[in-house]
Amino acid sequence: MNRHSKHFDTICVHAGVEPDKVTGAIMTPIYQTSTYVQESPGHPKIYDYSRAGNPTRTALEVSLAALEGTKHAISFASGLAAVGAVAQLLNPGDHVLVCDDVYGGTGRLFRKIFSKYNIHFDFIDMTHAKNIEPHFTKNTKLVWIETPTNPLLKLIDIESVAKIAKKQGALTVVDNTFCSPIFQNPTDFGADIVLHSTTKYIGGHSDMVGGCLMLNNDDLAEQLKFLQFAAGSVNAPFEAFLLLRSIKTLSLRMKKHHENALLVAKEMQNMNIFSEVIFPGLESHPQHALAKKQMRGFSGMISARIHGDFDTVKKYLSRLKYFSLAESLGGVESLVNHPETMTHASVPAEHRKKLGISSDLLRFSVGIENPDDLIEDIKNAAKL
Repeated sequence: MNRHSKHFDTICVHAGVEPDKVTGAIMTPIYQTSTYVQESPGHPKIYDYSRAGNPTRTALEVSLAALEGTKHAISFASGLAAVGAVAQLLNPGDHVLVCDDVYGGTGRLFRKIFSKYNIHFDFIDMTHAKNIEPHFTKNTKLVWIETPTNPLLKLIDIESVAKIAKKQGALTVVDNTFCSPIFQNPTDFGADIVLHSTTKYIGGHSDMVGGCLMLNNDDLAEQLKFLQFAAGSVNAPFEAFLLLRSIKTLSLRMKKHHENALLVAKEMQNMNIFSEVIFPGLESHPQHALAKKQMRGFSGMISARIHGDFDTVKKYLSRLKYFSLAESLGGVESLVNHPETMTHASVPAEHRKKLGISSDLLRFSVGIENPDDLIEDIKNAAKL
């Protein structure tokens, strides 16, 4: 593992980053180049072409591996590019089990693109690990988990599911975006591959798009690095630099997201406008015990249902001041999203209905503002 310290505050500041040997610059330079001069034909100094490798991106990947506590990290131009790379490990006829409440973009990629190549995806409820066993076939190669899920914040027992998958000869992939490496490390519970949309908490400032995969298996890492190189969906040097900058404050930001969300969720429970408040840190969450077992913090995501019809929801959203209506999450500023019409609009309507992604559901990404202001904002908007 690449964690030289046990403390995330220290890892975030130092991992992967060393003063520049030529100038002493404390921050990793942006190597804004497409190609590199070679000493002789076929003998580059280190790098030959920036799709294959770039010093800024290398520093980022070392830092990401240290955060997640893995041997390898492979960065991509977006979270979905990372999802696509994992899917490209599969062959026609292969079968994948996917948690039913998966990010809409991931489900769209599986349903609309990779299913065309005779790869079969079953979207199933994984909140009770033993219930997944009957869904395995002799061709099941992957089990795809999000925990907490997006947007219903259901918890999946990583350790239990990974044990079942291993027994069946399948890899376990965990999308860890909602927790960040600060609050959850799925490889500690047996996961084979960890995925992040670095656009979200790791980036943290709503100013770049990226993704990454972290893992320990050398052979699997080589396959994914080849896909990164061959398909070419890599971070530009500037995006890699922005992520390196953001990682330095990731531990501090995640603590604030967690503290704010816990306060906000508790207050929301007392507001008449909400019929349900979903947050893993609340004792009312049906899997609160599991959250405490496999998470070190509850992050900044809250989902809630509003009493009333869609017009009531729209009126409520229009009255918010600090929570901006937008897709994405994990930035320093607070956001609110309407999954049915925004992030999960591509999910088949029947599946949305079955899950409970309905017009009354909102997803809040609680930022790092003063929590009193955020609570007041939610209360004032409720005065319809």
